[in-house]
Amino acid sequence: MRRITILMALSILLCLQSFAVNRISSPDGKISVTVFADNNGVPKYAVTYNKLTVLEPSSLGIELDGINFSNGLQLINVSAATSVHDHYNMLSGKKLSIQYDARKSSFTFQNKDGKKFSVVFQVSNDGVAFRYQFLDGRETKIVRSENTSFQLPSSAKAFIQPIAVTQSGWEKANPSYEEHYDQDVPAGTPSKFGAGFIYPALFKVNNTWLLITEAAVGADWCATRLNCEAGSPLYQVKFPDPREVMYKDGLLPQQQMNGFSPWRVITIGSLKTIVESTLGTDVASPSVIANTSFIKPGKSSWSWINSKDDFIVYDEQKKYIDFASYMHWPYCLVDASWDQKIGYEKIKELADYARQKNIGLILWYNSAGDWNTVKYTPRNILLTKEAREKEFSRIQAMGIRGIKVDFFGGDGQSMIKYYHDILQDAARYNLMVNFHGATLPRGLARTYPNLVTAEAVRGFEYITFSQDDANLEANHATMLPFTRNVFDPMDFTPMNLYKIGSASIRKTTTAFELATTVVFLSGIQHMAESPEGMEHVPEFAKNYLRTLPDTWDETRFIDGYPGKLVVIARRKGTKWFIAGMNGEPVAKNLSLNLSFLKNKNVTLISDDDTNLLKETKTDIPKKGILPVSINANGGFVIVAG
Repeated sequence: MRRITILMALSILLCLQSFAVNRISSPDGKISVTVFADNNGVPKYAVTYNKLTVLEPSSLGIELDGINFSNGLQLINVSAATSVHDHYNMLSGKKLSIQYDARKSSFTFQNKDGKKFSVVFQVSNDGVAFRYQFLDGRETKIVRSENTSFQLPSSAKAFIQPIAVTQSGWEKANPSYEEHYDQDVPAGTPSKFGAGFIYPALFKVNNTWLLITEAAVGADWCATRLNCEAGSPLYQVKFPDPREVMYKDGLLPQQQMNGFSPWRVITIGSLKTIVESTLGTDVASPSVIANTSFIKPGKSSWSWINSKDDFIVYDEQKKYIDFASYMHWPYCLVDASWDQKIGYEKIKELADYARQKNIGLILWYNSAGDWNTVKYTPRNILLTKEAREKEFSRIQAMGIRGIKVDFFGGDGQSMIKYYHDILQDAARYNLMVNFHGATLPRGLARTYPNLVTAEAVRGFEYITFSQDDANLEANHATMLPFTRNVFDPMDFTPMNLYKIGSASIRKTTTAFELATTVVFLSGIQHMAESPEGMEHVPEFAKNYLRTLPDTWDETRFIDGYPGKLVVIARRKGTKWFIAGMNGEPVAKNLSLNLSFLKNKNVTLISDDDTNLLKETKTDIPKKGILPVSINANGGFVIVAG
């Protein structure tokens, strides 16, 4: 027995020594990834953070036509770890100038037929990114399945959005990433729709947080989602529903055998790490647009959120152009069926009128296609390159600044290619793009900076439709800075300050709504307030909105918890804006650590029962701790500098 025990101990020691060789760590040493092949030749990886296991051994691998890279493999080579340094600029987002530093290593596996592929890991101080590299010539093969998984510890909690069943909902418009989140549920809680979960998916392991997503999804690939079996904290990468394609064709990835798959991305650390991370764009493909001078972030007026379909008419749009001018916002969005209700000739007249007031128009389009039964127009004119270029040339000549394209049909390869095609062609005609009824951008705004925003969120329009959504707004909105809006621009269409122009009654306070202008990130922020509603807003708040920056140089997480509270500070130049939103229907007394502003005089905008908002001047104490009271479902904004 003693001999058997010694042999077992030696076996475990040899195994651990082998794993030690097959390990790569972050520059600060806190994150460590171990890569190996198990007894069945399945490639696997495991992740620790501060020596705590945050991902147990999880499968890697991929299967292509005629090639099995999922089992029966041997790990035959591990490259020496090298340093990765990248500096890039974003035109909007949580900061403009970004530095990415990581350590990189490739783990090469060989199958029984002698074919090889590598898993390339890059580990930074805020997380892990990996992708598959193919080493077998220039041939293109169909990817049949991907075996990538994320094995959470059994104690993990999930904050995760189920994806709707394909071609369900109004006009069969799903999936469009527009559901509420399951919050603080045991990992392995099944999707209520049975179709899996979307990215980014947030998990908590003890006091460590993980945010899982993907990036650099090229035109030859499909986007993916996560799936789990009931009760199992094992989340697997899943390809889209076969119906998520254009013209009933083009679902699966087409992988060049000398190329790379998209990145799988895991941000790891505290909530501060999650909120401040740029990992989702750090590994995204660099910009392919040479001329970006036409891309100008800013705010926009938008009539549809208030007056809906019947008022996409000339006089109403002119009123909202005047509203944008009054508020010093550079854009006005003209929504669905403008071609029928206003017409190209009168739109040109509106564009000329807007230009005199330094306002640019954005026009809505129906993405159309076999998947799409929505009747709104213009439709069927973006489906081919020839038709797109004809339309884009026409509206560019009219002075139009951007397009909003709505009602896409999911995540199949052909659908992802459609996104890329629209962005490429729009850039050639100096048009900014907003995708609605759409998929998560997955870092696409770095590759195509003219992608200024995308919906992929249950936004304010739902609050105007349903009291149930209005009741859940505070909770839902305080989930988004930790999930949907961490890496990608989000067109929530926020900030209704007075009241909703429908039967719904808003349950958030006015200061909560004002805080969304800092907390939510979008290259163009479409505001959900009307000219009539703005008449009730105090002048100091209007001036705040007129001078609020459109881009940020720095972002800091101050306090919060998903679905309960968020306080974020953003800097432009020497000026700081700190915004807080309470996701719960109970008042709270906060002690904010604002030591970077100690001894400074600041302006606090908060809720007022009589005038919607009130303005207070105060000083940050020399210890840097500022007490702030926040109403139930309430908010505040602090301006310093």
